[in-house]
Amino acid sequence: MNILIFLVPAALLLGLLGLVAFLWSLKTGQYDDLEGAAERILFDDDEPEKDRPEKD
Repeated sequence: MNILIFLVPAALLLGLLGLVAFLWSLKTGQYDDLEGAAERILFDDDEPEKDRPEKD
């Protein structure tokens, strides 16, 4: 039973850290553009090999 003295505060601390990280991600705009990343994969940004300059 003495182990609960350590496990309960550790669980509360980890939960609080997760909540703080989630709130920080909301505040910094991590979830603002959910469609942009999904649509960006559809566009081809790469140049064809013949149009690229040669590297030395």
